[in-house]
Amino acid sequence: MLQVGSAEDNSQKVLGSIRHVLVVDDSRLQRRILASSLKKWGLEVIEADSGDEALRICAENPPDLVLSDWVMPGISGPDFCRAFRDLETDWYSYFILLTSKSEKNEVAQGLDAGADDFLIKPVSSDELRARISAGDRVLGMQRELSEKNRLIEKALEELKLAHDAIDKDLIQARKIQESLVPELSRNFGASRVSLLLEPCGHIGGDLVGMFSPGPGRLGFYSIDVSGHGITSAMMTARLGSYLSGSYPDQNLAMERRFNRFYSLRQPEEVARILNARLLADRGVEEYFTMAYGIVDLESGALRLVQAGHPHPLLLRRDGTTEFLGEGGVPIGLLPDVPYTQIETRLEPGDRVLMYSDGFTECRTENGDMLDEDGLLDIVRACDPDLQGRAFLDALYDKLSQRMSPEFGMEDDVSATLFEFNGL
Repeated sequence: MLQVGSAEDNSQKVLGSIRHVLVVDDSRLQRRILASSLKKWGLEVIEADSGDEALRICAENPPDLVLSDWVMPGISGPDFCRAFRDLETDWYSYFILLTSKSEKNEVAQGLDAGADDFLIKPVSSDELRARISAGDRVLGMQRELSEKNRLIEKALEELKLAHDAIDKDLIQARKIQESLVPELSRNFGASRVSLLLEPCGHIGGDLVGMFSPGPGRLGFYSIDVSGHGITSAMMTARLGSYLSGSYPDQNLAMERRFNRFYSLRQPEEVARILNARLLADRGVEEYFTMAYGIVDLESGALRLVQAGHPHPLLLRRDGTTEFLGEGGVPIGLLPDVPYTQIETRLEPGDRVLMYSDGFTECRTENGDMLDEDGLLDIVRACDPDLQGRAFLDALYDKLSQRMSPEFGMEDDVSATLFEFNGL
């Protein structure tokens, strides 16, 4: 029986999370006594005289709070609580069992059934009010958490849609970037240029290429734009137009002579032009490294410029090797930088390998960078009979085998291989 006290007189405040209460008791009198106090506290009350009737009510309209007697005809209070918790609903209700049982094992049985709290009969008004207030705080926190989870799920869904859109754009961007390197291998007379381009993500900041203004003359390059991702890829798209093999009138490395044919500018001049062009573009903070060479396919004369790029590797036919260049300054960092040209002569069977720092700065199993000595090791580990793309593929495979599983591929990997065999 409910013990009437002062709480009924001074507790008129409407609770924040508990508004609707279901009172379940086979005693009509007990229901009315509980309902009278609850209504005075500003709560809406529904009554049920059995667990079966209460379940039907909860399935249609789950209450915020359930006050259920323990002993009832049909299903008991704990059985009703267990069945109530099994209802498929996202709505959590606070459940208080009313019982004359106070033994610990009885309390444990009620908790196992899913009850949140207990009240020992006869119930005092003050204690009932205090337990309901405690339940109100629990429900408030639970519903606040549910709302935050809902907002998080909504934000995650929006992020997923945005990510899917970005991913779709990046896939298309990769196709566009791949179009900048339409040919991965091309013969120029008896000589050949082969290209390797492996971005570490959808798109990258490396660019390799080749072009020829006419028989016997050839230009080839390897470029690495600072940073990664979209910004670097946009820069490679611009550089691809500056060094286009399809549109010689747009190629900064070529100049038209006598309105009849195109000739190749000297590598050091090309570096100066690109440096001035990049610095003139406002808002562009990126720079790039480059190795660019031109070759006379008749004489084997090779001229190179190295602008902060890894040293090109000269692989002689007799098995000797030599790293070319002295470093140089990346393009787009400083104005009026003097670039030094490297000159050498190739013999039939000689090869020149330009590569990005994705090779030399790749971290190996022990965490150290591969560096130039490691590059020489994987070059020598390749089958000496391999040529062109097959050689580059084998070189990349050897690099992958040396790559640290912990760090993986952290940078774009690219290379340009020129194999000289004359015209």
